[in-house]
Amino acid sequence: MSSDGNKKQFWKRNAAKVPGSIQHVYGAQHPPFDPLLHANLIKAGNKPPPATPGKPKKATTFQEFESITSDAWDVGDDDDELLAMAAQNLNIEVVMETANKVIENHSKQQERQRLDDTTELEQREEDTQEEVAENEEEDEEDEEDRVEEGDVTSPEVSFASQSSPYSDGRLVKSHSEAPIGSPKDAAGEHASLHRQRSLPHRPPVIPLVARMADQNTSGTPAMTEREASRLDKFKQLLAGPNTDLEELRKLSWSGIPRQVRPITWKLLSGYLPANAERRESVLQRKRQEYFGFIQQYYDSRNDEHHQDTYRQIHIDIPRMSPESLVLQPKVTEIFERILFIWAIRHPASGYVQGINDLVTPFFVVYVFEYIEEEVENFDVSSLQEEALRNIEADSFWCMSKLLDGIQDNYTFAQPGIQRKVKALEELVSRIDESVHRHMQQYEVEYLQFAFRWMNNLLMRELPLRCTIRLWDTYQAEPEGFSHFHLYVCAAFLVRWRKEILEERDFQGLMILLQNLPTMHWGNEEVSVLLAEAYRLKFAFADAPNHYKR
Repeated sequence: MSSDGNKKQFWKRNAAKVPGSIQHVYGAQHPPFDPLLHANLIKAGNKPPPATPGKPKKATTFQEFESITSDAWDVGDDDDELLAMAAQNLNIEVVMETANKVIENHSKQQERQRLDDTTELEQREEDTQEEVAENEEEDEEDEEDRVEEGDVTSPEVSFASQSSPYSDGRLVKSHSEAPIGSPKDAAGEHASLHRQRSLPHRPPVIPLVARMADQNTSGTPAMTEREASRLDKFKQLLAGPNTDLEELRKLSWSGIPRQVRPITWKLLSGYLPANAERRESVLQRKRQEYFGFIQQYYDSRNDEHHQDTYRQIHIDIPRMSPESLVLQPKVTEIFERILFIWAIRHPASGYVQGINDLVTPFFVVYVFEYIEEEVENFDVSSLQEEALRNIEADSFWCMSKLLDGIQDNYTFAQPGIQRKVKALEELVSRIDESVHRHMQQYEVEYLQFAFRWMNNLLMRELPLRCTIRLWDTYQAEPEGFSHFHLYVCAAFLVRWRKEILEERDFQGLMILLQNLPTMHWGNEEVSVLLAEAYRLKFAFADAPNHYKR
């Protein structure tokens, strides 16, 4: 017992010093308990209230109030006794009665809420069933009217006017094709759709190459009002007897709608004439000329002088992307012919690794003239032979036009690439000296990572959908592939400034620069990159001494 007493005295004696000791905290709404102040309140609580108000108590002076509350925050030995006195004066019956009333009121409120929710749900189901029934009746009447009047709409108009999304993500042409079951099922689908619309939109998986102009990383719908307006401008411009190429370049700089990209690329690359009447004859002549080259040269691919070229082409094609497209036997055969004929007709450079990547964007864009599906999931061999021949010839001539402007990139020692990498180093040293010095500190040479950027036009750094969007601007920009590409590479490097400065060794920097995280990039990111590149071009292109040390 003496030991217990000693413990009690120890804790009381050291209450203010022992860590973790419980001290009473008071606030403005709950002042410290003082029996002198609260005695009258406790007694009054046990007595009925007086019939008439008593005489008001004389107000205390500030000095009196101060003397009463001067020890409010002092921790003394009698705090426990004060709390015990307060607990003894509480009426336990009143506390229990109040608690029971609170619980009872809460239960009644929950029951009323449950009844209200049930009633609202039943009413919503009835309204949904009525709407479904009305829609079915209207559709049946419309169908009867169309049959009687012989009204036949085109597939595109019918799809646009009657398509409606369902829970399985499939677009249905009319309500009669929708998976309508019992009224309860319909009501459930309606409620599910309502919930889906109220929730944040979940972006779908962005295809590698399909819907390039209409898709971004946020997964927004394909055709906005602004995009529809731009498409109309393109169609009006292309419908004229003579296309204004300067105006077409201005429109194309910000991206070309998928529907008109094939004809626009052919015009901007110089493959097709601006005069609409001459286009068909030019197409026929150029396509016949290309297949004349195949008859003349392609059989020589196994000759001693050309077999090394053909062998290298045959090795490089399976390394291209997207694999699901280029590994199709028909596509591989087409690419081999295009690359071999170009190499034979350009002996100054011949075939160089990197040129093979430049065929893919043209091929994919011209396939879109004949299909609506995603290219990576499409069997190219299912196209008609005439369509395949047209795609192959058009891809060859447009790639040839592109390479005519950057052929010094692929001649002996590739002097064009050497000059551009040196210019990139000088430009970055002026626009972001900290990044430039960081590369020098860890002995990273620009040629070690930027050679591929110049050789493949960033095709190995960006998804194909982004490359095609990038080439929209390159086609519209004067010397886009040869000159503007330098500023795009500079903007692209500085874009990763934070990640570059975080790397603290040569190996980490090289791994980052050769594997930049752009897989989920879309139109928005490419547009920002192009805008920054244009700003750099505006500042430095006409004043090259500004970035030369």
